[in-house]
Amino acid sequence: MGKHIERIERRTLLKSLAATPVLLSPLAAGCANHGSSTSAGTLNIGQISDSVAFFPLFVAEEKGYFKDEGIKLGERPRLGTGAKVAAALKSGSIDLGGGVLTDAFNLQKTGGAGGTKVTTSLVTEYYVDIVIGKKVRAPGDTAGLESRVKALVGKKIGITGPGSGTEALVTYLFERIGKNAKKEATLVNLGSAATSAIGALKSGRVDALSFFQPIGQQVEADGSGRILISPARGDVADMMGALHGVVFTTGKLLKKKKDEVDSFQNAIKRAQQDVQGDPDKVRELLEKYLKDTSAKALDALVPMLRREMPQSPEVEKRPYDTARKFHLESKLVAKAPTFSEIKG
Repeated sequence: MGKHIERIERRTLLKSLAATPVLLSPLAAGCANHGSSTSAGTLNIGQISDSVAFFPLFVAEEKGYFKDEGIKLGERPRLGTGAKVAAALKSGSIDLGGGVLTDAFNLQKTGGAGGTKVTTSLVTEYYVDIVIGKKVRAPGDTAGLESRVKALVGKKIGITGPGSGTEALVTYLFERIGKNAKKEATLVNLGSAATSAIGALKSGRVDALSFFQPIGQQVEADGSGRILISPARGDVADMMGALHGVVFTTGKLLKKKKDEVDSFQNAIKRAQQDVQGDPDKVRELLEKYLKDTSAKALDALVPMLRREMPQSPEVEKRPYDTARKFHLESKLVAKAPTFSEIKG
């Protein structure tokens, strides 16, 4: 009962604050880049793209959960890369960033104010797939991982950008067979737009893609290629159950926006429970979110999301430690904070 009353009081306070205009003094305005640039009760939330990882944010917004929890949403930019999300967090232009754990580690490396804090677990499988075009000769799904990776040597592989989780997967897979992806393949930066990535594969500009879901499902649905390697389906044993899709921020921003982040978590939890609910309703929402996705791809995605997405936004130690080990052993990062250091 006490927690319920506290939640109602916080929601009421946040609604009041969000409705109240805040006038910044010249001094406060000058300091905006060193902390949040939004008023109390408001959250600016940036994310890399509209990949499936951020579906719960869409559900919470679509169903009014943020509003119910007393949060006013400000800017909602799609920033294209994790590096841009991190830069926006450091400048204070966004309060929360949606990305992958690699992005959070990179922010920690560049020194976000107060350290990096991961607040929200969105996907607990590595939801990037290696997708090949029809002209690429490669072994089938039953072949060993090593032989499938070898089929990528010498190929042009599309990624979202440098330092991304899409580049990280290619780097890791090549290192498993003793190869350097930057020397023995051509990595092509395509940005995060699904249409551009699929277009590049179809036109032959790239031979393969290392891209987030639902790119692979869309490619298979239209017959232009197939998924060669998928960590989320268990193709890479060391990566199974790894925390991947996350919301993160800096310690300084989190301290300033604690009540708002608590309410954000409540809204996301409601959305995650919806994802685990009626499959037909999930599909309806997913169709709204992924507007240009074929019916066949949507059908494939619904059961997949229910397996990959947790029932709570709470960041748990086992998925985090699995992901941390993967990043360190693959040398994707030189250092990675412990669970207690990074948990928001």
